[in-house]
Amino acid sequence: MRFKIPMPLSSILREQRKWGRKLTAAMRVLPTADTPKSAPRARAGRSGLVEVPSFGTNPGRLRMLEFAPAAAAKAERATLVVVLHGCLQTAAGFDHGSGWSRLAREKGFVLLYPEQTKQNNQNLCFNWFRPSAVARDRGELMSIRQMIEHSAKRHGIMPDRIFIQGLSAGAAMTVALLSTYPDLFAAGQIVGGLPYGSARDAMTALSVMKSGANRSASEWGDLIRQVRPDTQAQPAVSIWHGSADKVVAPVNAKASLSQWLDLYGLTEQHGVEVATANGKSRIWKDGDGRVLVEFRMIDGLDHGLPVTRRAGTSERQPYMLEGAVSAPVQFYRSFIKPV
Repeated sequence: MRFKIPMPLSSILREQRKWGRKLTAAMRVLPTADTPKSAPRARAGRSGLVEVPSFGTNPGRLRMLEFAPAAAAKAERATLVVVLHGCLQTAAGFDHGSGWSRLAREKGFVLLYPEQTKQNNQNLCFNWFRPSAVARDRGELMSIRQMIEHSAKRHGIMPDRIFIQGLSAGAAMTVALLSTYPDLFAAGQIVGGLPYGSARDAMTALSVMKSGANRSASEWGDLIRQVRPDTQAQPAVSIWHGSADKVVAPVNAKASLSQWLDLYGLTEQHGVEVATANGKSRIWKDGDGRVLVEFRMIDGLDHGLPVTRRAGTSERQPYMLEGAVSAPVQFYRSFIKPV
């Protein structure tokens, strides 16, 4: 994770230097967030993502990009997957490295990529640590909600078929969306993220990323209850983290687990072990047998999105960690795939 702060974190700076040139060479130059709302039509980029220049008041000044394959229009139950990139990433770069658009084309669902701008954050981090950016119906959170509603209306998305995944800063923003708009989502995947309410400014965010925050399970749960509307909605939450994460300490994943278990009235002892490709995985179900919480700590994984390597590809993307398991594919199989 990166964000604009007066005291840089040395490890993150090394990553920035490492990937800066590759990002510059690999990413196309995209229009800015100040694109006029009167733009006559969306624009398609080389990545296959299409920019939607007008989708609402956009108080957070974010960009909206979509991928809607032809198969999505023919799907019996139209589905939308929202994907939030991490710091030093763009929507196009994240999509290229994660394989989401290939999966969407194959399975027939719509992808929505909110994208951060350098006007908001020099390192392209979603501002998850700023209260004004993650308050209900304000800032970046409101912009993303407007994008989701706009996309759902245009593509005829079923209300119970909206899913969200986020990495790092995008994961922290995903948590804010799941907490503040629980009625909007069926499930969310949090990869290398942090619990809701863990920081309120850039400096405390750095501290939490490095060492976590000391709160009880009920205190973590209360942070969501304070912003959660009066609803019975319980979107499923899948928490993924690497045991060797050097940017966001694994203790944050355990705090996230405590937060959601407390919110849903579950106990850690009631979790059931599930065999996975690597690392530990536990799931918690509701009374109807639906998975409410999934927790996966991947042995030896550093900070990034676990993906499987494609044959014949050599170009690497920042924070895309190749291995035996793919977080996007597993999220699809466990939560998105129609029953």
